[in-house]
Amino acid sequence: MIRSYCMNPSSRNGWTRVIVEKPFGKDLDSAEELSAQLGELFEENQLYRIDHYLGKELVQNLLVLRFANRLFLPLWNRDNIANVQIVFREDFGTEGRGGYFDQYGIIRDIIQNHLLQVFCLVAMEKPVSLRPEHIRDEKVKVLQSVNPIKYDEVVVGQYEGYKDDPTVPDGSNTPTFASVVLRVHNERWEGVPFILKAGKALSSRKAEIRVQFKDAPGDIFRCKKQGRNEFVIRLQPSEAMYMKLTVKKPGLEMATEQSELDLSYRLRYQDVKIPEAYERLILDTIRGDQQHFVR
Repeated sequence: MIRSYCMNPSSRNGWTRVIVEKPFGKDLDSAEELSAQLGELFEENQLYRIDHYLGKELVQNLLVLRFANRLFLPLWNRDNIANVQIVFREDFGTEGRGGYFDQYGIIRDIIQNHLLQVFCLVAMEKPVSLRPEHIRDEKVKVLQSVNPIKYDEVVVGQYEGYKDDPTVPDGSNTPTFASVVLRVHNERWEGVPFILKAGKALSSRKAEIRVQFKDAPGDIFRCKKQGRNEFVIRLQPSEAMYMKLTVKKPGLEMATEQSELDLSYRLRYQDVKIPEAYERLILDTIRGDQQHFVR
């Protein structure tokens, strides 16, 4: 049916592009089967596997931050970074979507797609160019460098009241919260844990990347109690990025405290309308740009 009614005949001018929304199958076997079936109908340059997180403003900012700012180039490695946390939190439950959600759980629904794509952009090496194939090549390389996940570095849970949703099976053990530690076996990241966390019905709603730096050696100010330097990128709500620094507390004494250098998009870009993620990605599809799509 797709070939008969939806594809542009090769004899005519024009193009055929297909957006494929997640979930890309339910497991490896079904994902590979779906990929094979699509491959019989379309060329790779016609397929746009969409992950709307790749259309978010600050996710698209990650490569610019990392590779256009000299400040970060010498710091973005295991010598300076203690850990990286990529977090997704919602302050509401399944809200009547329990029947759908229960088939997949929080790992399939959030971690293995949205958070894993963000992880790739945080951890990948610098691409040769901004051409889609070069960016996606580097994503594949860093994923291939991830060690097998250890059972003792995985935490799963289910919020109280999840099974009160009438669409959820009574005996469900589907996780609504998960925390997974990824460890990258390469020169840049050896020994640095990447902690991916996602959950529903938590105390707040946010999605953020938190890069925590190591303590300064030879601490003459005894400021460890103030907390480490952190670079935080808040993806939602209220896009922002800020750096946590230890500074001298105003006054006569040489006392320290932690403060922030803060860039709030709501304040800095008051007259700019930030596009919605799907709005941006659909436009990219029309333009034929696969940079922000999944291979």
